[in-house]
Amino acid sequence: MGCNIKKRLNKFPRTTADAPKTGRHEREMARLVGSPWARIRVLPELPAPLFRRGFAAKPYISVRRRNLSVSASYANAGPTEGEVRVRFAPSPTGNLHVGGARTALFNYLFARSQGGKFILRIEDTDLERSTRKSEEAMLNDLSWLGLNWDEGSSVGGDYGPYRQSERNSLYKEYAEKLLESGAVYRCFCSNEELEQMKERAKQMQLPPMYTGKWRTASDEEIKQELAKGTSYTYRFRVPKEGNLKITDLIRGEVSWSLDTLGDFVIMRSNGQPVYNFCVTVDDATMRISHVIRAEEHLPNTLRQALIYKALGFSMPSFAHVSLILAPDRSKLSKRHGATSVGQFREMGYLPQAMVNYLALLGWGDGTENEFFTIDQLVEKFSISRVNKSGAIFDSTKLRWMNGQHLRSLPPEELLKIFGDRWKCTGVLLESEGIFIKDATELLKDGVDLITEVDTALSNLLSYPLYTTLSSEECKPIVQDKLSEVAASLIAAYDGGELPAALEEGHAGWQKWVKGFGKLLKRKGKSLFMPLRVLLTGKLHGPDMGGSILLIYKAGLWGVVNPEAGFITLAERFKMLREVDWEALDKENKQLESVAGQSD
Repeated sequence: MGCNIKKRLNKFPRTTADAPKTGRHEREMARLVGSPWARIRVLPELPAPLFRRGFAAKPYISVRRRNLSVSASYANAGPTEGEVRVRFAPSPTGNLHVGGARTALFNYLFARSQGGKFILRIEDTDLERSTRKSEEAMLNDLSWLGLNWDEGSSVGGDYGPYRQSERNSLYKEYAEKLLESGAVYRCFCSNEELEQMKERAKQMQLPPMYTGKWRTASDEEIKQELAKGTSYTYRFRVPKEGNLKITDLIRGEVSWSLDTLGDFVIMRSNGQPVYNFCVTVDDATMRISHVIRAEEHLPNTLRQALIYKALGFSMPSFAHVSLILAPDRSKLSKRHGATSVGQFREMGYLPQAMVNYLALLGWGDGTENEFFTIDQLVEKFSISRVNKSGAIFDSTKLRWMNGQHLRSLPPEELLKIFGDRWKCTGVLLESEGIFIKDATELLKDGVDLITEVDTALSNLLSYPLYTTLSSEECKPIVQDKLSEVAASLIAAYDGGELPAALEEGHAGWQKWVKGFGKLLKRKGKSLFMPLRVLLTGKLHGPDMGGSILLIYKAGLWGVVNPEAGFITLAERFKMLREVDWEALDKENKQLESVAGQSD
């Protein structure tokens, strides 16, 4: 989807027609490398040291007219033909954001759908902010979602280490190769000099760009600085002109002009590698075939592609997924509410629902179906159906979807979730049994989140009779001779008719209600609304017959925690006998009078 749409990201784009004509040998080399991007065009003024021999393998160089084309590949790096290997590479500097979780999910689904490998790599080069605690939390969240990885720091693999902080020797090795070839150079500029460059660019209303002070330095100048012990960075020698294009699997053709970039740092003066350099080396040496990541990484692709080219690595295919947006179409952030997987887990969401919903943020199978298990997603997922437009995060829909998944769980699994929750939160004294089964069956349709389970049962066991009777919504029911219904109900309880009916279960209850309605010459709402108020103390709730039976059983079986605020059926009838119906009627009339005067 959208792969045929060309997108230009530079001010001076070049078309395919601008490209130099190449011979059969050049075309064959490009085919062998298998890169999904067009050739970089460089003017011949580029210093010769860029192409000094210094790698383990010798790059093929072709010079034609005023254009230079380089194609090279190394046997020890780059994707293996036909093998799908994808990676999710979070930075352990905080919680796993839903955007990151969706990126991990898309990588996982693509790998599983293609019979490939899903690799988890930890990008912890930000030593000040990265923590093992954050890393462990992210791993737990991914495991909770069911996104099990084939290779990673916790499970091993053939291409480790899988934590960037443990791969420094590899980065230094490749940085030295680039230095030896002339693709990078030492830059001895101080922070003050760099700030001055930025300030001058700002004054000229230009983007900040390194001026190239040390790009053409002589060997003697470099030796002098090294002798003085001046600290230096490694800067990548970016071609002065030309453009670079990739064919993104989601966004189609994307192009950059090289003259807008400037020489960039790949190794800091303290010896620490820079993100774009690490990522390129890691993806190549881990033989990543497809890089599926958020669109905010799209600008990084330019620098990474240049590094791939300079090291002779084959390029992976790229797919940049759109951002997840808030309802106001801004980037989803903490100000919009919960944004991390851990938060949603604590709020009572199921991993199945989270996976289902995240998959639909930018992807669909082309049907109206919105309910998928993870196995169904693996079967149906394809990158071609990922939308390049931003996806709106709708918490209401996620909540609804969670309720659907919750109610579709196998009965025994649902019973365990409800029972464990009720015992854990102190509502019940036990987590299994007939009462748990009956309560689950009664309450499941009114619950969307696991955390609502204890609230639903606590509400059922409570009896806010006086509050309800005094409410505006209950006034019509009170005025419809509720006191007479209450008197008859108390008589039925004291006479043993109601308890005997409840002992018989649903059939006994239904039979008694029918007879009670005939006695009072009431039916429908005029019968059931007064009964609901008098027996449950509420105007709304789950099935009334099921509710009364459950309240009756709870009083007999002793499964409710004494501290849960449970009002037994016997206690409810005691409260009903104490209601001063005349005073209540008088109070309602006074309220009506006051309301009439204010009108």
